[in-house]
Amino acid sequence: MKTGRATTGCRISAVGVVTSLGIDGEATWRRLRTGDTTALRRRDDLVSGASLLVAAVTEPLPEVPATLARHACRNNALSLAALLQIERALREAIAGIAPERVGVVMGSSTAGIASTECAVAAHARDGTLPGAFDYVQLELGGVAEFVADYVGARGPCYTISTACSSGAKALVSARSLLTLGLCDVVIAGGTDSLCRTTANGFLALKALAHDTSLPFSLHRSGFTLGEGSAVFVLTRDRDGIQLAGAGESSDAHHMSAPHPDGAGAEAAMRAALADADLAPDGIHYVNLHGTATALNDVMEGRAIHRVFGDRVPCSSTKPLVGHTLGASGAIEAAVCWLAIDAARDGWLPLPPHVWDGVSDPDIPAVRLAGCGEAVFAGRRPTLLSNSFGFGGNNCSLILAGGSA
Repeated sequence: MKTGRATTGCRISAVGVVTSLGIDGEATWRRLRTGDTTALRRRDDLVSGASLLVAAVTEPLPEVPATLARHACRNNALSLAALLQIERALREAIAGIAPERVGVVMGSSTAGIASTECAVAAHARDGTLPGAFDYVQLELGGVAEFVADYVGARGPCYTISTACSSGAKALVSARSLLTLGLCDVVIAGGTDSLCRTTANGFLALKALAHDTSLPFSLHRSGFTLGEGSAVFVLTRDRDGIQLAGAGESSDAHHMSAPHPDGAGAEAAMRAALADADLAPDGIHYVNLHGTATALNDVMEGRAIHRVFGDRVPCSSTKPLVGHTLGASGAIEAAVCWLAIDAARDGWLPLPPHVWDGVSDPDIPAVRLAGCGEAVFAGRRPTLLSNSFGFGGNNCSLILAGGSA
């Protein structure tokens, strides 16, 4: 059903992104393009008796301002690092707009659980919680509340937590706030930080790789956990890079396993294409969910093949920045934004698919992008990004350059 968006643009005017590859978009994009896996590090403090390869942000993060000290946790420091990159563009976008017309939608699956783990350990040791700990650090809603308080936004403010589709769904929700006329500007994105709770949980599910992850490979054994943030400024303008389409589905096949044939993934992609009024051949690149787990890659490969065949180049960026869980949909949308921004003379540079090159015969043939590859996309490069979460919670986004 059309929402009237044909007369309303959804411009993504600025993007701040923080990953293990760098605490700005330029560094992340430069290292992505070369397939740089050197940011991966082993950590011995996340799971007792195990050493995990993770994509952690190792550069110093900004301090949360003293006036917002109750929000001072790593998750919010990651968000702040992304916000600071786009501070000027953000302030220009909201200048002259009533604070009640500025919304905030963030995605997260961990919030400040890492800080809470430390606080609980301190309580067990000392009988009291640390003075710097505030329960808002643990609350999922605290992520959006921190961003709103920092920016001075007083419009709709909430956090979406739908596992690994959270960051993507935050952008869809932001577009709805603009389309419905509830906001004039929305700050949206996703943030997640490494913590023991998720590391132990995914290890128990046997979803974590012991070494570099290998999406779509016969030898894949799981994903590498990561952390990071991506924050966007969205407006109704019809120029610039647009959130041109979005599709969501819920196949509800299983609590933690996707539908084996990718029915929900296919439905989300086809809904995004319909929303953008595009045929499959209008897409120049697909950013795969690509977790390198046994179940995800088979179902996603089947869904991609049914929708696009083996024509469109695809890649998973998770071997390079890790699986950032609730932030992944936002970070991967940011990668698509950066690719469009880097396009020159009609040529669209692609993030490479880093793997061992050994295909799984159970996965239908899809075209995986090589290192340094670019495709001719003309004046309107158009990219699709997939995010699939637990419970069959699926979201596909389409970003496009030029006018809507």
